[in-house]
Amino acid sequence: MTDLRPVGYVIGLMLAFLGGLMLIPMAVDVIFAPANWWAFGQSALITLLTGLLLALTTRNSLRRSFGVRQAFLLTVGIWAIVPVFGTLPFMLGATRTSFTDGYFEAVSGITTTGSTILVGLDKMPPGLNLWRGMLNWLGGLGISFIVMIFLPIMRVGGMQFFRTEGFDTLGKVAPRATDIARALVMVYAGLTLACCITYLMIGFTPLDAAVMSMATIATGGFAPTDVSFSKYQGIGEYAGAAFMILGSLPYIRYVQAVTGAPLVIWGDAQVRAYLRWIAYAVGAVTLWRVSTSDMTLEPAFRETLFNLVSIFSGTGFFSGSFGGWGSFAMVVALIVGIVGGCSSSSSGALTVFRVQVLGEAILSRIRLLHAPHRIAPVKYDGRTVDDDSMNALVMYVYGYILTIGVMSVLMTFTGVDLESALFGIWTSIGNIGYGYGPMVARTGTFVDFPEAAKWIMIVTMLMGRLALLAVFVVVMPRFWRA
Repeated sequence: MTDLRPVGYVIGLMLAFLGGLMLIPMAVDVIFAPANWWAFGQSALITLLTGLLLALTTRNSLRRSFGVRQAFLLTVGIWAIVPVFGTLPFMLGATRTSFTDGYFEAVSGITTTGSTILVGLDKMPPGLNLWRGMLNWLGGLGISFIVMIFLPIMRVGGMQFFRTEGFDTLGKVAPRATDIARALVMVYAGLTLACCITYLMIGFTPLDAAVMSMATIATGGFAPTDVSFSKYQGIGEYAGAAFMILGSLPYIRYVQAVTGAPLVIWGDAQVRAYLRWIAYAVGAVTLWRVSTSDMTLEPAFRETLFNLVSIFSGTGFFSGSFGGWGSFAMVVALIVGIVGGCSSSSSGALTVFRVQVLGEAILSRIRLLHAPHRIAPVKYDGRTVDDDSMNALVMYVYGYILTIGVMSVLMTFTGVDLESALFGIWTSIGNIGYGYGPMVARTGTFVDFPEAAKWIMIVTMLMGRLALLAVFVVVMPRFWRA
């Protein structure tokens, strides 16, 4: 029987930490929105006490090590349970959401999806907007740890390929897990601080700079205004695009770069491919917009760069009226949203690494058609991809495509039109944040979706954030019997 105490202990500590963090937006609302601060006070008390009690009752498990099964449970448990308590400020505060809407918002935040059901963000208490940004930031940092430490161990979606490529290289400069964690936090915080200072320098309000910098580096997309980045068109879009790209690169490369290998980021094959694909997509859509409208080159390029980088990285900010750009732009957006950013970052979707390997596998099969007796191994960045990694990757891609189809059909059964349903699942499983379709057009949010459709999106957001298979494995009866 699986010992759940180590899992409970870690989750308990995380809840206690989350409760402590709620004191920050509480302090903000004490100053700027006195009517709302007590909601954070209650939420902090409930979360802190629950976390401490859970940690105390499971502390006798400290000497036990984590197994693969416990790693699966912890990974799924963190992203399913922590948002339950992250929901409390939305339910008890000025927004007075239902549990479904509050949980949707919290899951969207902590999975760094960025979809929202809240309208009137500009008039919302600043503490609640800050809390949304903090959920994004915590989720982006958390998924970096999960992707780098747990998913390779669990052999999910081909990520075990990074067990050698990532950890052996990193081990030369940070041999202990605590050193890796400390380096990741420093890099993540440093990028966020640099982004916040940049936003302040170009005219962002302090609240906008704080929330949007956390959401940018986390590739989360929550903004404290209904118009997102449309409020800061011009240099703000260039700055936002630059930091969204930085937030969607592999964090392991940043750690290596600051510890003596500055060129390692450019040496990563997926980084080079990612930047190249962004250039192709932005160039094609920019030329399309210039040739089919009366727009001049610079504003067309700037808006296209910002919005496509936002979709590519899975951030979810928007600027201008992206939905009115035409069918060609929407097809490109749909494709880049499925591809996503780099592995070992806070970006979601298939990721550049998986798409690259899948492309190499297809090319390998084409070569075999011409010469059936030749040996044509699948290689990535000069290294042969082993069969276990390849099988897991192919299964992940199949599962990803199948999930989009099945969940989209399920959503139509709740009364959502096909277009809104398809883009709702696309944005959820890729943790992208963009909404599109008749049911999104009125507010730009998912507030008009039926409650059942919101739960379908919640499940899909969690599946996308946790590489699908982690969720599938935990719900299988065999997992609990083994």
